[in-house]
Amino acid sequence: MQMHEVITEADKRDFIEVAVSLYKNDPNWIRPLDKDINEVFDPGKNKFFKRGGECIRWILKDDNNRNIGRVAAFVNKQYKQSQPTGGIGFFDCINDQAAAGFIFDHCHNWLLERGMEAMDGPINFGERDKWWGLLIDGFHPPMYGMNYNPPWYQQLFENYGFKLYFNQICFGLKVSQPLEERFIIRHDKIAADPDYKAIKIDKSQWQRFAKDFAVIYNKAWAGHGGGKSLEEKQVLKMFKTMKPVMDEHIIWYAYYKDQPIAFWINLPDLNQYFKYMNGKFGLWEKLKFLWLQQFGDCNRFVGLVFGVIPEFQGKGVDSFLIVEGANVIKKRNKYEDYEMQWVGDFNPKMINIAESTGSHRSRTLCTYRYLFDRDKEFKRHPVL
Repeated sequence: MQMHEVITEADKRDFIEVAVSLYKNDPNWIRPLDKDINEVFDPGKNKFFKRGGECIRWILKDDNNRNIGRVAAFVNKQYKQSQPTGGIGFFDCINDQAAAGFIFDHCHNWLLERGMEAMDGPINFGERDKWWGLLIDGFHPPMYGMNYNPPWYQQLFENYGFKLYFNQICFGLKVSQPLEERFIIRHDKIAADPDYKAIKIDKSQWQRFAKDFAVIYNKAWAGHGGGKSLEEKQVLKMFKTMKPVMDEHIIWYAYYKDQPIAFWINLPDLNQYFKYMNGKFGLWEKLKFLWLQQFGDCNRFVGLVFGVIPEFQGKGVDSFLIVEGANVIKKRNKYEDYEMQWVGDFNPKMINIAESTGSHRSRTLCTYRYLFDRDKEFKRHPVL
């Protein structure tokens, strides 16, 4: 076996085709858009290169020069851990422990040469909202930007010596499912006060809602728990990117005396559209996407983020916003399923909130860690 570094355009195509070949008989796999994968490794598109990050890709070839695996390894200087920790991701391999070990050894050595003392995987050379974690439970079609893999990948990682750093838990429910009575009671209490209001966004005023998002986010997350503040220009850019795929009926804000205090941000599951694109997104596919948005069937929407500013937490604003939004969403009868993006098991407060909605655990992914010093004490992700 040999590891072939991805350098040429042909190599880049082969890197993608490795996954296509391995998953061709798996009915649950949805091929990601080629551009989404390629942009991770494009210094002009991925900001982590500009921040001193380093990344390499390989294809594993057998003795007959056939492509039987792939992986990326990276050093992300923004990824602060208890010891210098690199990452591996975009791992795919035949069901062979020797082949997987050959890949992991190569990543280990490359990261060790760059001063790393551990490697986490499979993770992304970027933010945690995409391509993060190994699927270990819930082997059904993935949401957009989510890793999918066969069940036996778990053994390939664990047999090598990777250990569970944290679990990533997703929650789902049926849209038709009645909300629990306590939600209604808390909603009615807030709704009786005319100073409170909940509204769905208006895409024609997306800049206003982007600014309100920044206000709520920075009050709710920045400055504690490792949260980073967001600049208004960052949020404007994010909303501009999201605008073409927004469904106005599933993005909601709460206000008190016209000041933003909470948001509930959801999007249609874009994989419901992209599964028809075969990885491409050229002119024809963009036209097809627009047609599917109007006439296709997208029966699942995805929860991206839910937040209430500290002054209004524990007052029932969360129930108020959810009930107001759910009343509109249910009447439209467009979506059947709702699934929330993962919550780390190191965040029991958010897990309790998710479970309080009556949801079920829809899938679990795992972030693994491998310490290069095998005698060093292994510690799981600290609880928030």
